[in-house]
Amino acid sequence: MKSSIDGQVMQTVSIDLDKDETVYSQTSTMCWMNEDVTMGTKASGGILAGIGRALSGSTFFVTDFTSTGKGHVAFAPRFPGTIIEKKLTPENSIICRKETFLCAEKSVSLSLYWQKKIGSGFFGGNGFMLQKVQGPGTVWLDLSGELVTKTLKEGEKIRVHAGHVGAFEPSVNFDIQMVSGFSNILFGGEGLFLATLTGPGTVWLQSMPIMNLAEEIVRYMPNSQSNQNLSSTVGAGLLGAAIGGMFGGEKGNS
Repeated sequence: MKSSIDGQVMQTVSIDLDKDETVYSQTSTMCWMNEDVTMGTKASGGILAGIGRALSGSTFFVTDFTSTGKGHVAFAPRFPGTIIEKKLTPENSIICRKETFLCAEKSVSLSLYWQKKIGSGFFGGNGFMLQKVQGPGTVWLDLSGELVTKTLKEGEKIRVHAGHVGAFEPSVNFDIQMVSGFSNILFGGEGLFLATLTGPGTVWLQSMPIMNLAEEIVRYMPNSQSNQNLSSTVGAGLLGAAIGGMFGGEKGNS
């Protein structure tokens, strides 16, 4: 198996497969493939595993891409960002956001990450659900915008707007803490809570959270009625996201 990451703003990862090699992805991320690759969409790992993925905001089904000869398949994220490739041993895993996982070798498992503190998920912001990617094998992750890597020492802390957290090693302690200072809470514009990441371990940060981008687009929509009905639109969007998370959707559909 060989791979290459191409592009700058809208990157793709291209993977060359030998016979009987398989990679898989969540639905709606494949760009192109040659005739030596066959697709198979299913609830990988069984119904319970599919439900776990759906609860974490991922898709109930995953799609296998298996080579029958000299296979070639490419994947791309839906938003501008940076693709990173990580080779995991059986002892290695990475904790990532639900939208960060792009594709992986079949030997890599993807599951819901149960956070030790329920507040970390509840107050982490809309859609802040985490997944665990477990080796062995290679996984490709997509972070929105530019990538910033921080290596934290034992006990070293970094406070981050939750939307900028892309992925981190399981040795890093993740928690959510309230912003201090009344004026910061009322006028700071950073929300009530910040993520606190404590080392040791590596943290991958992203420069453009998707929720921030969506909020900015809504602000500049010419139809003021859309802003007045924002709460109802968000409610409908959450319902659609729940259904889409169960069954996936056509790429590009709104």
